[in-house]
Amino acid sequence: MDLIPLPHRIEPAEGFLELGDDFGIEAGPGTEDTARWLRATLGAATGLALPPRKGDEYDVLHLSVRPGLDAEAYRLVVAPHGVHVQGGSPAGVFWGVQTMRQLLGPDAFRRAPLPGRTWRLPLTEIRDAPRFRWRGLMLDVARHFTPKEGVLRHLDLMAAHKLNVFHFHLTDDQGWRIEIERHPRLTEIGSWRARTKTGHRASPLWEDKPHGGYYTQDDIREIVAYATERHITVVPEIDVPGHSQAAIAAYPELGNTDVIDTTALSVWDTWGINPNVLAPTDNTLRFYEGVFEEVLRLFPSEFVHIGGDECPKDQWRRSETAQARIRELGLADEDGLQSWFIGHFDTWLAARGRRLIGWDEILEGGLAKGAAVSSWRGYAGGIAAARAGHDVVMCPEQHVYLDHRQDPGPEEPVPIGWVRTLEDVYRFEPVPPELTPEEARHVLGTQANLWTEVMEDQARVDYQAFPRLAAFAEVAWSALPAPAERDFAEFQRRMTAHYRRLDALGVAYRPPTGPLPWQRRPGVLGRPIDGPPAGR
Repeated sequence: MDLIPLPHRIEPAEGFLELGDDFGIEAGPGTEDTARWLRATLGAATGLALPPRKGDEYDVLHLSVRPGLDAEAYRLVVAPHGVHVQGGSPAGVFWGVQTMRQLLGPDAFRRAPLPGRTWRLPLTEIRDAPRFRWRGLMLDVARHFTPKEGVLRHLDLMAAHKLNVFHFHLTDDQGWRIEIERHPRLTEIGSWRARTKTGHRASPLWEDKPHGGYYTQDDIREIVAYATERHITVVPEIDVPGHSQAAIAAYPELGNTDVIDTTALSVWDTWGINPNVLAPTDNTLRFYEGVFEEVLRLFPSEFVHIGGDECPKDQWRRSETAQARIRELGLADEDGLQSWFIGHFDTWLAARGRRLIGWDEILEGGLAKGAAVSSWRGYAGGIAAARAGHDVVMCPEQHVYLDHRQDPGPEEPVPIGWVRTLEDVYRFEPVPPELTPEEARHVLGTQANLWTEVMEDQARVDYQAFPRLAAFAEVAWSALPAPAERDFAEFQRRMTAHYRRLDALGVAYRPPTGPLPWQRRPGVLGRPIDGPPAGR
């Protein structure tokens, strides 16, 4: 049946159910949103009206929440006279419907029906449930801005692959992308830059035109509502105390004013680790508390990501204000100062019923109490956090950083990092074998990350994400065997059908034979790293 991600159990039968014009939907309590999604999405692709129907009629799709199933589990039965999708929750029903859509064929992923097309489902029973509760995708909209419509498209692609956490990287040195009403200069000044480096930071090329954009608070509300309809949680990231030059350019008092002239800073136009970090002052804390107050009103997620990565300490070493704060707090060093900074917001968020999550640098100087970790520099941070009783999302750059190149060939566009092929991603294992079963329970799940320094538009993001995101989705959802035992040839066979689904969705993925002529970027410098990934 060529399903991706692979369900837990499939029991096929002989024959098909033909879907005629009278085929309708019976939506049980809690499934009304899925019925609306079906009429809007599947109805557009098939031309079927999918009217409300009663449960005792033939040719009906019965949607129901069934107590006793795990929350995101579902049971899909295609019988000669109708279809039943039962879920342990409304989310489980929605995931079951995604499987049904795949069973209808690639044209079910189009936005309008093709002439003469008929629709049928193979008779089958499928029982399925996800391996992990956190099946995430991070999109960096700070380096290159993704307009709202593009974000909504990403949410649709996530839903089609049963991914359920959208990590929204909203702020960085190169741009501030969310309206904060009490601090308007964050978007008036911080949301755009005068020019942009083309390719890796060592490249001599520039795009000499302004780049920018931001989401209004109503845009954010729309994105969150759209995600919620698809049972996707949006986790916002406001990066502190590093990766903050856009904010400092807008409000110079946030920087280390006793070390550099922060009024001379502008939104950064190149890539790398920036030395300009937030000052550890009460003013900075109050400013970002105000930011987070507005963020919490917009995002109902359990977790709020505060970054915490790649924060150079040189300015703090030279700053008398920072050194005075270290002495005042009785801290050992600048790592302790960062831990204090993160700990402040851990406590602040916890008091408001939320949980802090940050990149694994928040382990330095002592792990903030109650914090969860996005383990990106390999498995080590996640292992340390899990052993200390903290929850972890595994997203090691050696495996699931999709900005890394997919092939060693010279035609790969703007090649960055290690080669991470489709098979490499398919053989990624999120739970390190070093963890005991009790420690492994702290692994909430896994996440693929899309950093957009060299992805200037939707087509470039598509190319880097797909088809590898399909392999990642199966790793995150399916109960696969150990990496060496996974049947990649069988996955490739199923991908043959999935490429047709991606074609119907208009995804500009990397073809198995290599980039198409218009997907190449001749002359644009990357930074390929030869050999196997360092660390693990």
